[in-house]
Amino acid sequence: MSAKDCGNHGSYWGERKFYRRLCGCIIFLLFIVGLAVLLVWLILRPTKPTFSLQSISVLNITLSKSDQSYNVTVLFTTLQISIFSRNPNSHIGIYYDRLHTVASYRNQQITSSTTLPAAYLTSGDSVIWAPYVSTPSGGAILAPSLGDALVQDQAAGVLLLHVEVMGRLRWKVGTWVSGGYHLHASCPAYLSADSNNGSFRFRQITGCTVDI
Repeated sequence: MSAKDCGNHGSYWGERKFYRRLCGCIIFLLFIVGLAVLLVWLILRPTKPTFSLQSISVLNITLSKSDQSYNVTVLFTTLQISIFSRNPNSHIGIYYDRLHTVASYRNQQITSSTTLPAAYLTSGDSVIWAPYVSTPSGGAILAPSLGDALVQDQAAGVLLLHVEVMGRLRWKVGTWVSGGYHLHASCPAYLSADSNNGSFRFRQITGCTVDI
């Protein structure tokens, strides 16, 4: 092997050693940054946001039989709801993405999905959404047992619905933003019949269960 060849060989191994050290430094720095973010995350301990149902107005509610051979009940209703959410964290922001809301009766969805505006809540910040939700144009088809139960609830003057909010949540700590987490809030809506006009009115503000 010539002296020239030996020189090239040494240069090759020198460059390889340099790049290995460079990669090692980059990995070490990424580890330190990740560890710092994890420590901050554990110290701050993010708390789930709170949701509450502020009000619900039943603009109309109508029941009809679709087909006597199947004995199913078709529900038509339009609701205006007011949902409140607050970020209880001291040093953590919350992004709400792709939120939508529906109303359900006895675990059956009775309205179409309504999109809620995206929001970002800083520490202690809050937001209120006041959308309209309604049954599909053809109505919500209820099974015979659910139709009978709804008729009985109307006769008794007491109705329990659930307003649900679903979407994605992201945490923000400083400049770092987490990946998306599934968000589901379920809010009971206790309604009672108004003796004056027979419509239903909302009883009181209710808290919601929140799952992330």
